[in-house]
Amino acid sequence: MAEMTHTLSPLDDGEAPICAVSTPPGTGGIAVIRLSGKGSIVLADRVFASSSGKKLQDCAANTVHFGEIRDAAGEALDQVLVSLFRAPHSYTGEESVEISCHGSVYIQQQILRRLIDAGARLAHAGEFTQQAFLNGKMDLSQAEAVADLIASTSAGQHRLAMNQMRGGFSSELGRLREQLLDFISLVELELDFSEEDVEFADRSHLRELAGQIERKTAQLADSFQAGKAIKEGIPVAIVGETNAGKSTLLNLLVGEERALVSDIHGTTRDAIEDTVNLDGILFRFIDTAGIRQTADTIETMGIARSFRKLEQAAIVLWVIDLTCSKEEFEATARALVPKMKGKKAILLFNKSDLLSSAETEEATRQAFPLELEAERLCISAKTGAHTEKLKQLLLKAAALPEIAAGDVIISNARHYEALKKAHAAIVRVLKGMDEQLSGELLSQDIRACLHFLGEITGEITNDEILGSIFSRFCIGK
Repeated sequence: MAEMTHTLSPLDDGEAPICAVSTPPGTGGIAVIRLSGKGSIVLADRVFASSSGKKLQDCAANTVHFGEIRDAAGEALDQVLVSLFRAPHSYTGEESVEISCHGSVYIQQQILRRLIDAGARLAHAGEFTQQAFLNGKMDLSQAEAVADLIASTSAGQHRLAMNQMRGGFSSELGRLREQLLDFISLVELELDFSEEDVEFADRSHLRELAGQIERKTAQLADSFQAGKAIKEGIPVAIVGETNAGKSTLLNLLVGEERALVSDIHGTTRDAIEDTVNLDGILFRFIDTAGIRQTADTIETMGIARSFRKLEQAAIVLWVIDLTCSKEEFEATARALVPKMKGKKAILLFNKSDLLSSAETEEATRQAFPLELEAERLCISAKTGAHTEKLKQLLLKAAALPEIAAGDVIISNARHYEALKKAHAAIVRVLKGMDEQLSGELLSQDIRACLHFLGEITGEITNDEILGSIFSRFCIGK
């Protein structure tokens, strides 16, 4: 299988440096404007007057200079600090300048306009990181980790992104791919001497190497569900009959009035979602429409959506109204229990503040005959009773692996798909060896495996893939 290579190249000599605000939009104490590409330092000298009187071109790399950004008429726009980086020792691998100015939106816009008038152009989304990739400062999986790091909102997401950005994943794949490349060169050399019937490649060594790759690709692919949960949040469906207190519970967990609370049955017609960070793990709570028999078309659609959300959830919180009748409870159970089999479930007996201890015990006893493995907890969503215990049960149900420095867990769907294809290809190699297939046929599957492993790190890619990846970055990164 012929390898594709990316056709994008670093900036040509005639291409303008790129610039953008790299700090979040809006007003702040300071803002940072980044300028990168061949000619950046010369361009910066056109707009910057150092307090020392020295030109940036005459200054050493990795130094910071105080002065003013001036408009075309020589009037000061702002007092700034300018950080100077020379190729290849910069984030992008190109010569770069970073201007730290006051955080006024007006000042940011005026400095950007001044840079553009002086010969720069506005950067596209993710273009600085794309420069870094094209200039060999990082591979594609590390570049994607930059975006994940910026978007991280929990300790788990941060650790995942940091481990990937440090290159542990890439190094592991690189070592396997390098060994496979060495081996396929010997296999393909055999094809040139097919008439002599010689074997340059040790088949026992190939079997051992293919076995290593099969196990590693399977292990990495199997980590995707945990990685996806850490990255996107563990989906938790809050289900139950109408008016059981689901919306009140959601509001309690997220700490704000996200869902409308009413004594009227069937208030929630659609799923309402919000995320909560518990001990560094992100949970995505989904409040669903109450389960009941109804002739209301809109409410019926909402209930159907509730069942779909339940199927997608990793954890189910079934909120049971302690004050409801046994008949109501059993009707809800008939609808829910079959769909909860195999899921991690927590039964929450709500409104405990309205009953005595004896009444609560009697009411909860009704649920014990259920053929459902689940944790059980009495709560009051209204008063917050036993909220901390509920959070501990959620953390226990999440059962996510501890992530240490250097651990590799897949959270990117693109990597997952490539790993599955690489795994399938190496399984074909092992099967082909069992069937004593020719080197030519083995070579095709080895090359397929190499191709899919190379797609992950960007050794094999194309403009369309790169455009899709970097377009999801923020401008300025």
